[in-house]
Amino acid sequence: MRIGLIALSGVRVKSAELAALGVTLPGFIRRGEVIASLPSLGLLTVAALTPPGHDLTYLEVPDHCAQPHWPDFDLVGLSSMTAQIDEAHVIADLYRARGTRVVLGGLHASMLPDEALAHADAVVRFGAEGIWPRVVADAARGALERVYTGATNDVFTPPLYAAPRFDLLAGRDYNRVTVQTSRGCPRACEFCAASLRITSQFNQKPVDLVLAEIRAAKRHVRRPFFEFADDNTFLNKAWSKELLRALRPEGIHYFTETDASVADDTEQCDLLAESGCRQVLIGFESPRAEDLGGMDPQAWKQRHAPTARRVIDTLQSRGVSVNGCFILGLDNHTPEVFPAVLDFVRSSGLAEVQYTVLTPFPGTPLYDRLRREGRLPRERFWDACTLFDVNYVPQQMTVEELEKGLRWLMTETYSREETSRRTRGFVAGRPNR
Repeated sequence: MRIGLIALSGVRVKSAELAALGVTLPGFIRRGEVIASLPSLGLLTVAALTPPGHDLTYLEVPDHCAQPHWPDFDLVGLSSMTAQIDEAHVIADLYRARGTRVVLGGLHASMLPDEALAHADAVVRFGAEGIWPRVVADAARGALERVYTGATNDVFTPPLYAAPRFDLLAGRDYNRVTVQTSRGCPRACEFCAASLRITSQFNQKPVDLVLAEIRAAKRHVRRPFFEFADDNTFLNKAWSKELLRALRPEGIHYFTETDASVADDTEQCDLLAESGCRQVLIGFESPRAEDLGGMDPQAWKQRHAPTARRVIDTLQSRGVSVNGCFILGLDNHTPEVFPAVLDFVRSSGLAEVQYTVLTPFPGTPLYDRLRREGRLPRERFWDACTLFDVNYVPQQMTVEELEKGLRWLMTETYSREETSRRTRGFVAGRPNR
């Protein structure tokens, strides 16, 4: 069969004011360009799970208008984040009108399989591991089932594991290449719409497999900068130290996401800098501990909020920059939170900053709670799930106040002057290596 794997790429902001503002802010543009260029690690894994003997094509498109001619396929696999799922549906409908069989997968389709089935012949829920070869076989004999359920555990162990097809990226330009070292996160934050939603428990990839994937990517992408596509990379301290020691001779540079516990082990922090880590994104969410109550079942974020400045100093003094992430519009947030966040950003010495608004992605506990509380004005608002558009009713401010506060924070934080100031501050404080 001719199989097409199509990924929707790019970042969309619906707010006209924010979109207009974003194109003028160097700090915001830089991260947006990085995100827009990331390959679909999920579909590269699906490609690896595809049995031999099929003609396979991997495509990345920003929307259905970007492709002047859609190639002919016998089977199409589509994956998209929530904000672009409508575009994925348009492409799915286009192919089905030709008589092509279409399968939808990914986080959004896993959470809303009935919606996906209105545009596809079949949907794959959760991981593709353990099920995609059967999907291909069923499609080949014209007997697709409507819903397939993939693995939710042991995805990095035989016979489920498959190394992503990095060879499909050869000859393409990317700012970063993604490698996954774990799937899921035990913190279980209410708002999280990442791989936690498609796993039954935390899955950690063996270090030798991580190294093999990194080496494979290096063979096919020229001088790649790596991004670890994890929810929380350094949870397991023994595994982390094994990985970091193994990375030292690889000569790579990489970015990843983790939580504040990364700074609890000074040996790990030393290894982090030596391993080629250039930046970690840490979700501080709010500079005030009282804002974080109820965010996760163990109140972990709230208990660790007072350590934020120490975490930043510990990592950045070793030459690893911290990208501090803050979520605006939490239930305890009033308009006073915006100057408080800006003060923390400036006084803490953060090298990088990422602002988002609270976003109720379908399938998350946050979505379920806000729906029960009658705080979702629209039944369907997927195109506004961009992390920058407000699509719910805040508790202690109006939608307009939240939007205005976000625009103000972005203007103050991402200007050329402020971006340069943070960079100079980080460079001045980092060791000579």
